[in-house]
Amino acid sequence: MSHKRIPKRKAAIAAGSVAALGAAALLLPNANASQTDADDAAPRTFKSSDVSDLASQLASRLGDAFAGSYYDADKQQVVVNVVGNNSNVVNEIKRAGAVPNEVQNSTSTLKAAAKTLKTDATVPGTSWSVDPKTNEIRVTADSTVTGAKWDTVEATVKSLGTDVATLKKSAGTFKTFVSGGDAIFGGGARCSLGFNVVTGDGSPAFLTAGHCGVAAAQWSDAQDGAPIATVDKATFPGDGDFALVKYDDPNTQAVSEVNVGGGQTVQISQAADATVGQQVLRMGSTTGLNDGNVTGLDATVNYPEGTVTGLIQTDVCAEPGDSGGSLFTQDGSAIGLTSGGSGDCTVGGETFFQPVTTALAAVGATIGAGDAGGAGAGDAGAGAGDAGAGDAGAGAGDAGAGAGDAGAGDAGAGDQAGGGADDQAGGAGDQAGDQSGAVGDQSGTGDDTGAGTGTGDDTGAGTGNGAADGSGLTESH
Repeated sequence: MSHKRIPKRKAAIAAGSVAALGAAALLLPNANASQTDADDAAPRTFKSSDVSDLASQLASRLGDAFAGSYYDADKQQVVVNVVGNNSNVVNEIKRAGAVPNEVQNSTSTLKAAAKTLKTDATVPGTSWSVDPKTNEIRVTADSTVTGAKWDTVEATVKSLGTDVATLKKSAGTFKTFVSGGDAIFGGGARCSLGFNVVTGDGSPAFLTAGHCGVAAAQWSDAQDGAPIATVDKATFPGDGDFALVKYDDPNTQAVSEVNVGGGQTVQISQAADATVGQQVLRMGSTTGLNDGNVTGLDATVNYPEGTVTGLIQTDVCAEPGDSGGSLFTQDGSAIGLTSGGSGDCTVGGETFFQPVTTALAAVGATIGAGDAGGAGAGDAGAGAGDAGAGDAGAGAGDAGAGAGDAGAGDAGAGDQAGGGADDQAGGAGDQAGDQSGAVGDQSGTGDDTGAGTGTGDDTGAGTGNGAADGSGLTESH
Protein backbone atom coordinates (compact mmCIF):
# COMPACT_ATOMS: atom_id res chain seq x y z
CA MET A 1 0.00 0.00 0.00
CA SER A 2 1.29 3.42 -0.83
CA HIS A 3 1.46 6.07 1.84
CA LYS A 4 0.16 9.56 1.93
CA ARG A 5 2.69 12.33 2.30
CA ILE A 6 1.64 15.47 4.08
CA PRO A 7 4.26 18.08 3.26
CA LYS A 8 5.19 20.42 6.04
CA ARG A 9 8.70 21.65 6.74
CA LYS A 10 11.14 19.13 5.33
CA ALA A 11 14.21 17.96 7.20
CA ALA A 12 17.20 16.37 5.60
CA ILE A 13 20.67 15.81 6.93
CA ALA A 14 23.49 15.53 4.42
CA ALA A 15 25.69 12.51 4.97
CA GLY A 16 28.59 13.54 7.10
CA SER A 17 27.26 17.05 7.63
CA VAL A 18 26.16 16.37 11.17
CA ALA A 19 29.34 14.94 12.59
CA ALA A 20 29.17 14.56 16.34
CA LEU A 21 30.93 17.23 18.32
CA GLY A 22 33.44 16.57 21.02
CA ALA A 23 32.90 17.11 24.72
CA ALA A 24 31.62 20.50 25.73
CA ALA A 25 34.18 23.03 26.86
CA LEU A 26 34.33 24.17 30.44
CA LEU A 27 31.22 26.25 30.90
CA LEU A 28 32.08 28.37 33.89
CA PRO A 29 35.58 29.70 33.31
CA ASN A 30 35.03 32.73 35.55
CA ALA A 31 32.77 31.20 38.16
CA ASN A 32 35.27 31.78 40.95
CA ALA A 33 36.51 35.14 39.75
CA SER A 34 34.85 37.31 42.38
CA GLN A 35 36.62 40.34 41.01
CA THR A 36 34.58 40.11 37.79
CA ASP A 37 32.07 42.90 37.43
CA ALA A 38 28.91 40.89 36.72
CA ASP A 39 26.99 43.99 35.72
CA ASP A 40 29.29 44.34 32.71
CA ALA A 41 29.08 40.66 31.73
CA ALA A 42 26.99 40.24 28.60
CA PRO A 43 25.05 36.97 28.20
CA ARG A 44 26.99 34.34 26.27
CA THR A 45 25.64 32.30 23.40
CA PHE A 46 25.46 28.55 23.88
CA LYS A 47 24.74 25.48 21.83
CA SER A 48 21.70 23.65 23.17
CA SER A 49 23.87 20.64 23.95
CA ASP A 50 25.83 22.73 26.48
CA VAL A 51 22.80 23.80 28.48
CA SER A 52 22.35 20.74 30.69
CA ASP A 53 25.96 20.91 31.89
CA LEU A 54 25.70 24.61 32.66
CA ALA A 55 22.37 24.14 34.42
CA SER A 56 23.66 21.32 36.61
CA GLN A 57 26.71 23.36 37.61
CA LEU A 58 24.59 26.37 38.52
CA ALA A 59 22.06 24.22 40.36
CA SER A 60 24.80 22.87 42.62
CA ARG A 61 26.21 26.35 43.20
CA LEU A 62 22.94 28.19 43.82
CA GLY A 63 21.18 25.66 46.02
CA ASP A 64 17.57 26.49 46.91
CA ALA A 65 17.69 29.72 44.92
CA PHE A 66 17.88 27.74 41.66
CA ALA A 67 14.38 27.23 40.22
CA GLY A 68 15.09 25.61 36.87
CA SER A 69 16.43 26.79 33.53
CA TYR A 70 15.62 26.73 29.84
CA TYR A 71 17.16 27.48 26.47
CA ASP A 72 16.15 30.53 24.42
CA ALA A 73 16.85 29.10 20.97
CA ASP A 74 16.27 32.41 19.18
CA LYS A 75 18.92 34.21 21.20
CA GLN A 76 20.98 31.08 21.94
CA GLN A 77 20.96 32.04 25.59
CA VAL A 78 20.46 30.09 28.80
CA VAL A 79 17.82 31.52 31.14
CA VAL A 80 18.11 30.56 34.81
CA ASN A 81 15.14 30.98 37.14
CA VAL A 82 15.88 32.22 40.65
CA VAL A 83 13.67 32.77 43.67
CA GLY A 84 14.31 36.10 45.37
CA ASN A 85 16.61 38.95 44.34
CA ASN A 86 19.85 37.93 46.03
CA SER A 87 22.53 39.95 44.23
CA ASN A 88 25.20 37.30 44.81
CA VAL A 89 23.03 34.70 43.08
CA VAL A 90 22.28 37.04 40.19
CA ASN A 91 25.97 37.85 39.77
CA GLU A 92 26.89 34.17 39.80
CA ILE A 93 24.46 33.53 36.95
CA LYS A 94 25.73 36.49 34.95
CA ARG A 95 29.36 35.45 35.38
CA ALA A 96 28.42 32.08 33.95
CA GLY A 97 27.12 33.84 30.87
CA ALA A 98 23.46 33.03 31.58
CA VAL A 99 20.44 35.31 32.01
CA PRO A 100 18.85 35.48 35.50
CA ASN A 101 15.05 35.42 35.68
CA GLU A 102 13.29 36.09 38.98
CA VAL A 103 10.29 33.77 39.54
CA GLN A 104 7.72 32.95 42.19
CA ASN A 105 7.83 29.18 42.52
CA SER A 106 10.85 27.36 43.91
CA THR A 107 11.88 23.91 42.80
CA SER A 108 10.63 22.50 46.11
CA THR A 109 7.23 24.17 45.60
CA LEU A 110 6.83 22.60 42.17
CA LYS A 111 7.96 19.19 43.42
CA ALA A 112 5.41 19.36 46.23
CA ALA A 113 2.72 20.27 43.72
CA ALA A 114 3.64 17.30 41.54
CA LYS A 115 3.43 15.04 44.57
CA THR A 116 -0.09 16.32 45.30
CA LEU A 117 -1.11 15.68 41.69
CA LYS A 118 0.20 12.12 41.96
CA THR A 119 -1.75 11.52 45.16
CA ASP A 120 -5.03 13.21 44.23
CA ALA A 121 -5.21 13.34 40.43
CA THR A 122 -3.69 10.15 39.04
CA VAL A 123 -6.39 9.63 36.46
CA PRO A 124 -5.78 7.67 33.24
CA GLY A 125 -5.51 10.16 30.40
CA THR A 126 -3.70 12.87 32.36
CA SER A 127 -0.12 14.09 32.39
CA TRP A 128 1.93 16.82 34.00
CA SER A 129 5.42 18.23 33.63
CA VAL A 130 7.45 21.18 34.87
CA ASP A 131 7.62 24.13 32.46
CA PRO A 132 10.45 26.44 33.53
CA LYS A 133 9.46 29.01 30.93
CA THR A 134 6.23 29.70 32.84
CA ASN A 135 7.57 28.53 36.23
CA GLU A 136 4.51 26.29 36.56
CA ILE A 137 3.42 22.69 36.28
CA ARG A 138 1.54 22.11 33.05
CA VAL A 139 -1.30 19.60 33.50
CA THR A 140 -3.00 18.04 30.47
CA ALA A 141 -6.17 15.96 30.41
CA ASP A 142 -7.06 14.04 27.27
CA SER A 143 -10.49 13.51 25.73
CA THR A 144 -11.29 10.55 27.98
CA VAL A 145 -11.14 12.69 31.13
CA THR A 146 -14.72 13.89 31.59
CA GLY A 147 -17.35 14.27 34.28
CA ALA A 148 -16.22 13.46 37.79
CA LYS A 149 -12.69 12.68 36.58
CA TRP A 150 -12.31 16.14 35.09
CA ASP A 151 -13.76 17.71 38.23
CA THR A 152 -11.19 15.87 40.34
CA VAL A 153 -8.27 17.02 38.23
CA GLU A 154 -9.53 20.58 38.03
CA ALA A 155 -10.10 20.80 41.78
CA THR A 156 -6.63 19.43 42.49
CA VAL A 157 -4.98 21.98 40.20
CA LYS A 158 -6.88 24.82 41.88
CA SER A 159 -5.90 23.55 45.33
CA LEU A 160 -2.22 24.02 44.48
CA GLY A 161 -2.60 27.79 44.62
CA THR A 162 -2.34 30.71 42.23
CA ASP A 163 0.15 30.44 39.37
CA VAL A 164 1.49 27.05 40.46
CA ALA A 165 -0.17 24.86 37.81
CA THR A 166 -2.26 25.23 34.68
CA LEU A 167 -4.77 22.77 33.22
CA LYS A 168 -5.57 22.29 29.56
CA LYS A 169 -7.66 19.84 27.56
CA SER A 170 -6.19 17.69 24.78
CA ALA A 171 -8.37 16.66 21.84
CA GLY A 172 -6.70 13.26 21.58
CA THR A 173 -6.05 10.41 23.98
CA PHE A 174 -2.77 9.40 25.60
CA LYS A 175 -1.34 6.15 24.30
CA THR A 176 1.96 4.47 23.60
CA PHE A 177 3.38 4.22 20.05
CA VAL A 178 4.88 0.83 19.20
CA SER A 179 7.18 1.00 16.05
CA GLY A 180 10.49 3.24 15.68
CA GLY A 181 13.90 4.36 14.21
CA ASP A 182 14.83 1.11 12.58
CA ALA A 183 11.82 -1.19 12.79
CA ILE A 184 12.03 -4.19 15.09
CA PHE A 185 9.43 -6.92 15.41
CA GLY A 186 8.49 -9.19 18.29
CA GLY A 187 5.44 -11.13 19.42
CA GLY A 188 3.20 -9.51 16.82
CA ALA A 189 4.26 -6.00 17.89
CA ARG A 190 6.36 -3.53 15.96
CA CYS A 191 8.64 -1.02 17.66
CA SER A 192 11.68 1.08 16.85
CA LEU A 193 15.28 0.63 17.81
CA GLY A 194 16.44 3.62 19.81
CA PHE A 195 20.21 3.56 20.24
CA ASN A 196 22.86 0.89 20.13
CA VAL A 197 24.80 0.56 23.37
CA VAL A 198 27.47 -1.54 25.03
CA THR A 199 26.58 -3.24 28.31
CA GLY A 200 28.74 -3.39 31.41
CA ASP A 201 30.11 -6.80 30.41
CA GLY A 202 30.97 -5.58 26.92
CA SER A 203 28.01 -7.16 25.14
CA PRO A 204 26.38 -5.33 22.20
CA ALA A 205 22.78 -4.28 22.83
CA PHE A 206 20.22 -1.61 22.06
CA LEU A 207 17.71 0.52 23.94
CA THR A 208 14.05 0.72 23.06
CA ALA A 209 10.81 1.51 24.87
CA GLY A 210 9.96 -0.49 27.98
CA HIS A 211 6.44 -1.17 26.79
CA CYS A 212 8.04 -2.87 23.79
CA GLY A 213 10.30 -4.88 26.09
CA VAL A 214 7.36 -6.22 28.08
CA ALA A 215 5.43 -7.02 24.89
CA ALA A 216 7.87 -9.65 23.64
CA ALA A 217 11.02 -11.35 24.87
CA GLN A 218 12.73 -11.68 21.48
CA TRP A 219 13.00 -9.21 18.62
CA SER A 220 13.82 -9.44 14.93
CA ASP A 221 14.95 -6.86 12.39
CA ALA A 222 12.41 -8.15 9.84
CA GLN A 223 8.76 -9.06 10.07
CA ASP A 224 8.47 -12.82 10.67
CA GLY A 225 12.28 -12.98 10.66
CA ALA A 226 14.49 -14.97 13.00
CA PRO A 227 15.14 -13.27 16.37
CA ILE A 228 18.37 -11.31 16.60
CA ALA A 229 18.11 -9.98 20.15
CA THR A 230 16.61 -10.86 23.54
CA VAL A 231 15.23 -8.53 26.20
CA ASP A 232 17.56 -8.32 29.19
CA LYS A 233 15.74 -5.70 31.28
CA ALA A 234 12.50 -3.78 30.83
CA THR A 235 10.74 -1.09 32.87
CA PHE A 236 7.11 -0.14 32.15
CA PRO A 237 5.00 1.24 33.69
CA GLY A 238 6.56 2.88 36.72
CA ASP A 239 9.87 4.71 36.95
CA GLY A 240 10.35 5.04 33.21
CA ASP A 241 9.68 3.39 29.87
CA PHE A 242 12.86 1.68 28.65
CA ALA A 243 14.27 -1.72 27.81
CA LEU A 244 17.74 -3.12 27.24
CA VAL A 245 17.79 -5.74 24.47
CA LYS A 246 20.99 -7.75 23.96
CA TYR A 247 22.04 -8.97 20.53
CA ASP A 248 22.12 -12.76 20.44
CA ASP A 249 25.35 -12.73 18.43
CA PRO A 250 28.09 -11.34 20.71
CA ASN A 251 30.09 -10.35 17.61
CA THR A 252 27.43 -7.90 16.46
CA GLN A 253 28.92 -4.46 15.86
CA ALA A 254 26.63 -2.02 17.67
CA VAL A 255 26.94 1.00 15.42
CA SER A 256 26.56 4.27 17.30
CA GLU A 257 24.48 6.21 14.82
CA VAL A 258 20.90 6.94 13.82
CA ASN A 259 19.73 6.01 10.34
CA VAL A 260 17.69 8.95 9.05
CA GLY A 261 17.00 7.41 5.65
CA GLY A 262 18.24 7.99 2.14
CA GLY A 263 21.59 6.47 3.01
CA GLN A 264 22.22 9.20 5.59
CA THR A 265 23.15 8.77 9.23
CA VAL A 266 23.85 10.91 12.27
CA GLN A 267 26.76 9.76 14.40
CA ILE A 268 25.89 9.52 18.09
CA SER A 269 28.82 10.37 20.35
CA GLN A 270 27.23 10.78 23.77
CA ALA A 271 24.08 10.81 25.86
CA ALA A 272 22.85 14.13 27.23
CA ASP A 273 20.05 15.46 29.40
CA ALA A 274 17.22 17.38 27.77
CA THR A 275 16.66 21.09 28.27
CA VAL A 276 13.39 22.96 27.83
CA GLY A 277 13.60 25.02 24.65
CA GLN A 278 16.11 22.64 23.08
CA GLN A 279 15.64 21.74 19.42
CA VAL A 280 15.52 17.99 18.89
CA LEU A 281 15.03 15.43 16.13
CA ARG A 282 13.04 12.21 16.34
CA MET A 283 13.45 9.20 14.08
CA GLY A 284 10.81 6.50 13.89
CA SER A 285 10.07 3.63 11.54
CA THR A 286 6.51 4.82 10.93
CA THR A 287 6.87 8.55 10.41
CA GLY A 288 10.57 8.93 9.66
CA LEU A 289 12.42 12.06 10.72
CA ASN A 290 10.60 14.89 12.50
CA ASP A 291 11.75 17.77 14.64
CA GLY A 292 10.49 20.04 17.39
CA ASN A 293 11.34 21.36 20.83
CA VAL A 294 11.50 20.13 24.39
CA THR A 295 8.59 21.68 26.29
CA GLY A 296 8.73 20.06 29.74
CA LEU A 297 10.80 17.88 32.05
CA ASP A 298 10.11 15.29 34.73
CA ALA A 299 6.78 14.54 33.11
CA THR A 300 4.29 12.08 34.57
CA VAL A 301 1.93 10.35 32.12
CA ASN A 302 -1.04 8.25 33.18
CA TYR A 303 -1.38 5.75 30.34
CA PRO A 304 -4.20 3.21 30.34
CA GLU A 305 -1.58 0.60 31.26
CA GLY A 306 -0.31 2.57 34.24
CA THR A 307 1.61 5.64 35.35
CA VAL A 308 5.08 6.43 34.00
CA THR A 309 7.26 9.08 35.62
CA GLY A 310 10.42 11.01 34.78
CA LEU A 311 9.75 11.60 31.09
CA ILE A 312 10.63 14.40 28.66
CA GLN A 313 7.72 16.26 27.04
CA THR A 314 8.03 17.68 23.51
CA ASP A 315 5.94 19.04 20.65
CA VAL A 316 7.48 16.54 18.19
CA CYS A 317 4.84 14.43 16.49
CA ALA A 318 4.80 10.63 16.58
CA GLU A 319 2.51 7.79 15.62
CA PRO A 320 2.09 4.10 16.42
CA GLY A 321 5.18 2.20 15.34
CA ASP A 322 7.51 4.98 16.51
CA SER A 323 7.82 3.64 20.07
CA GLY A 324 11.37 3.25 21.26
CA GLY A 325 12.71 5.40 18.43
CA SER A 326 15.55 7.88 18.77
CA LEU A 327 15.28 11.44 20.11
CA PHE A 328 18.58 13.17 19.44
CA THR A 329 20.26 16.46 18.59
CA GLN A 330 21.83 17.53 15.35
CA ASP A 331 25.31 17.46 16.86
CA GLY A 332 25.02 13.81 17.85
CA SER A 333 23.71 13.65 21.42
CA ALA A 334 21.27 10.89 22.36
CA ILE A 335 18.41 12.45 24.34
CA GLY A 336 15.42 10.11 24.58
CA LEU A 337 13.41 7.04 23.57
CA THR A 338 9.91 7.53 22.20
CA SER A 339 7.30 6.50 24.75
CA GLY A 340 3.86 7.84 23.82
CA GLY A 341 1.70 10.89 23.36
CA SER A 342 -1.37 12.29 21.68
CA GLY A 343 -2.06 13.46 18.16
CA ASP A 344 -0.22 12.45 15.01
CA CYS A 345 1.99 13.91 12.30
CA THR A 346 -0.98 15.44 10.50
CA VAL A 347 -2.45 17.54 13.30
CA GLY A 348 0.54 17.53 15.67
CA GLY A 349 0.36 16.86 19.37
CA GLU A 350 2.57 16.22 22.37
CA THR A 351 4.94 13.29 22.73
CA PHE A 352 6.79 11.91 25.74
CA PHE A 353 10.26 10.37 25.81
CA GLN A 354 12.29 8.29 28.22
CA PRO A 355 15.54 10.14 29.05
CA VAL A 356 18.47 8.15 27.68
CA THR A 357 20.77 9.14 30.54
CA THR A 358 18.37 7.64 33.08
CA ALA A 359 17.94 4.44 31.06
CA LEU A 360 21.70 3.98 30.65
CA ALA A 361 22.27 4.40 34.37
CA ALA A 362 19.51 1.91 35.21
CA VAL A 363 20.77 -0.84 32.88
CA GLY A 364 24.50 -0.20 33.27
CA ALA A 365 25.25 0.50 29.62
CA THR A 366 27.16 3.14 27.67
CA ILE A 367 26.54 4.84 24.35
CA GLY A 368 28.79 6.09 21.59
CA ALA A 369 31.25 3.20 21.59
CA GLY A 370 30.10 1.24 18.54
CA ASP A 371 32.11 0.38 15.43
CA ALA A 372 30.91 0.97 11.91
CA GLY A 373 29.52 -1.74 9.74
CA GLY A 374 27.51 -3.93 12.09
CA ALA A 375 23.94 -5.02 12.42
CA GLY A 376 22.85 -2.07 14.45
CA ALA A 377 20.62 0.91 14.28
CA GLY A 378 22.11 2.58 11.27
CA ASP A 379 23.13 -0.31 9.05
CA ALA A 380 22.78 0.22 5.34
CA GLY A 381 19.74 -1.57 4.09
CA ALA A 382 18.28 -1.73 7.57
CA GLY A 383 16.92 1.75 8.10
CA ALA A 384 13.44 3.03 8.24
CA GLY A 385 12.78 4.33 4.81
CA ASP A 386 15.55 2.49 3.00
CA ALA A 387 14.76 1.81 -0.64
CA GLY A 388 12.38 -1.09 -0.93
CA ALA A 389 11.18 -0.61 2.61
CA GLY A 390 7.87 -2.18 1.87
CA ASP A 391 9.31 -5.46 0.62
CA ALA A 392 8.57 -8.50 2.70
CA GLY A 393 11.55 -9.83 4.57
CA ALA A 394 13.51 -6.61 4.29
CA GLY A 395 15.83 -5.48 7.01
CA ALA A 396 15.16 -3.53 10.17
CA GLY A 397 13.57 -0.25 9.37
CA ASP A 398 11.67 -1.69 6.46
CA ALA A 399 8.04 -1.14 6.81
CA GLY A 400 7.04 -4.72 6.49
CA ALA A 401 4.20 -4.19 8.93
CA GLY A 402 2.54 -1.15 10.36
CA ALA A 403 1.93 -0.58 14.02
CA GLY A 404 -0.93 -2.66 15.23
CA ASP A 405 0.23 -5.68 13.25
CA ALA A 406 -1.01 -8.97 14.63
CA GLY A 407 -2.59 -7.48 17.68
CA ALA A 408 0.09 -4.99 18.51
CA GLY A 409 -2.60 -2.81 19.97
CA ASP A 410 -1.53 0.20 17.99
CA ALA A 411 -3.58 2.66 16.11
CA GLY A 412 -2.91 1.37 12.64
CA ALA A 413 -0.03 3.73 12.23
CA GLY A 414 0.86 2.19 8.92
CA ASP A 415 -2.12 3.95 7.42
CA GLN A 416 -0.68 7.25 8.51
CA ALA A 417 2.90 6.51 7.78
CA GLY A 418 4.91 8.13 5.07
CA GLY A 419 5.02 11.62 6.46
CA GLY A 420 8.66 10.95 7.16
CA ALA A 421 10.79 13.98 7.22
CA ASP A 422 8.06 16.06 5.66
CA ASP A 423 6.21 16.20 8.96
CA GLN A 424 7.37 19.01 11.19
CA ALA A 425 11.02 18.32 10.55
CA GLY A 426 12.43 21.62 9.49
CA GLY A 427 15.09 22.03 12.13
CA ALA A 428 17.67 19.79 10.62
CA GLY A 429 16.89 20.90 7.12
CA ASP A 430 17.47 24.50 8.07
CA GLN A 431 20.95 23.53 9.19
CA ALA A 432 21.83 21.02 6.54
CA GLY A 433 20.87 22.91 3.42
CA ASP A 434 18.10 22.56 0.95
CA GLN A 435 17.75 18.82 0.68
CA SER A 436 14.07 18.65 1.16
CA GLY A 437 12.46 15.30 1.04
CA ALA A 438 15.69 13.35 1.51
CA VAL A 439 14.06 11.33 4.18
CA GLY A 440 10.67 11.39 2.48
CA ASP A 441 8.45 8.36 2.56
CA GLN A 442 10.48 6.19 4.85
CA SER A 443 7.97 4.44 6.93
CA GLY A 444 5.87 1.33 7.33
CA THR A 445 3.86 -0.54 4.80
CA GLY A 446 0.59 0.86 5.97
CA ASP A 447 -1.55 -2.18 5.39
CA ASP A 448 -2.24 -2.71 9.05
CA THR A 449 -5.46 -2.35 10.91
CA GLY A 450 -4.33 -2.70 14.49
CA ALA A 451 -6.77 -3.80 17.11
CA GLY A 452 -6.58 -0.57 18.96
CA THR A 453 -4.29 2.09 20.31
CA GLY A 454 -2.15 1.09 23.04
CA THR A 455 -0.16 -1.38 24.95
CA GLY A 456 1.98 -2.89 22.29
CA ASP A 457 1.64 -6.28 23.91
CA ASP A 458 1.02 -9.31 21.80
CA THR A 459 -2.48 -9.89 23.01
CA GLY A 460 -4.07 -7.37 20.68
CA ALA A 461 -6.15 -6.10 23.56
CA GLY A 462 -5.64 -2.47 22.59
CA THR A 463 -7.14 0.43 24.43
CA GLY A 464 -8.21 2.86 21.77
CA ASN A 465 -10.36 3.34 18.75
CA GLY A 466 -8.51 1.22 16.27
CA ALA A 467 -6.85 2.31 13.08
CA ALA A 468 -9.04 5.33 12.62
CA ASP A 469 -7.83 6.98 15.81
CA GLY A 470 -4.65 8.89 15.11
CA SER A 471 -5.17 11.72 17.55
CA GLY A 472 -4.83 10.02 20.89
CA LEU A 473 -2.13 9.85 23.54
CA THR A 474 -0.69 6.56 22.46
CA GLU A 475 2.24 4.29 22.92
CA SER A 476 4.63 4.71 20.06
CA HIS A 477 4.77 1.06 19.15
